[in-house]
Amino acid sequence: MSLTLAQFNTLSQEEAIARLLTCCTSSNWAHQLACARPFIDQNALLMKSDDIWHKLQTNEDDLLEAFDGHPQIGNVASLKEKYRNTQSSAAHEQSGANNAEDDVLEALAQGNQDYLDKFGFIFIVFATGKSAQQMLDLLLARLPNDRTTELTNAAAEQNKITRLRLNKLFGTA
Repeated sequence: MSLTLAQFNTLSQEEAIARLLTCCTSSNWAHQLACARPFIDQNALLMKSDDIWHKLQTNEDDLLEAFDGHPQIGNVASLKEKYRNTQSSAAHEQSGANNAEDDVLEALAQGNQDYLDKFGFIFIVFATGKSAQQMLDLLLARLPNDRTTELTNAAAEQNKITRLRLNKLFGTA
């Protein structure tokens, strides 16, 4: 359920944090952003969110806490459901992915597991509008990276996801 920025500004600290945790599961990020209220407009909120997230990137625990808020896609059955069941997801998030081939889904499931095994956290990518093949291509391109590079990449993708979720929270996405 979306709310106005004015409503968000007047929520209790606990309620504001709870709403923010639906956008990003880093408790430090949510607490700091809730403490930065009131915001004069949504752009100010997004800029403050970016600033907080950028500062938190120096703490791996904050990143991993945020990444843990995403479901792991680890088997072909769950990938088929994700990419083929558009009734449970917004159409724009599934565009181009509804007819993913089984071999692509199997490779994506294996790539996700390889990524988790190598880096110790799941593959984080801003998936909106990407097909299963595009996701696989991105995963395979990032898999050779070292852990530090992947923490940076995943953090950047997490921020894109968080911004989209914040916009959805306020009914502007």
